[in-house]
Amino acid sequence: MDSFTELRRMMVDCQLRTYDVTDRAVLAAADRVPREAFVPAELSHLAYLDQSVALPGTSRALMTPMVIVRMIQMLSIQPGERVLEYGGGTGYGAALMADMGAVATLWEPDAAALDQARGALAQAGAVGVTLSATRPAESHFDAILVSGACETIPESLFGLVSDNGRLILVEGQGRAARVQLYQKSAQSMSARPVFDAAAPVLEEFRRVPSFEF
Repeated sequence: MDSFTELRRMMVDCQLRTYDVTDRAVLAAADRVPREAFVPAELSHLAYLDQSVALPGTSRALMTPMVIVRMIQMLSIQPGERVLEYGGGTGYGAALMADMGAVATLWEPDAAALDQARGALAQAGAVGVTLSATRPAESHFDAILVSGACETIPESLFGLVSDNGRLILVEGQGRAARVQLYQKSAQSMSARPVFDAAAPVLEEFRRVPSFEF
């Protein structure tokens, strides 16, 4: 067992299982997908720590393991479903969902992050993930993972959710942040909070400061 394999097993046992991640398919994916492939080699020692990792040269970060994995668990992904990771940087979330048997797409508008994702996914063996710099050609997805915090609700993504589909994201930042799970029914989106968690804010969904006089 190499050092990264051991660290990955420790992440699963000591971080994920203790953070209410119980789904066997999700845990198996986290145990198989090499998280170290999704950060630059010089930062690989940070891959399995209980923290987010900023991706140099990009506006993105790899979310904390227990947050992104628990978010994926809440999506209840089934094999064969069409799934999208938005703003995922190097595509760790997309790789996890693909490992679970989903048909995964990574939509990453940050060009530098998308370039890193190509190498990361290839290194991880997640060759089936489709990459897109712009709105994907696929019109609807059964599940969407927004890999970062949103200070404003990303309504531009709602049109990509299929009927009865799900979208999950972190709303807010700091102590006020929580994960919200959206469900679409009859073209209407309803949300419910599922757990408290923080994540790096996606710049495109940052609240514009208002001036006070």
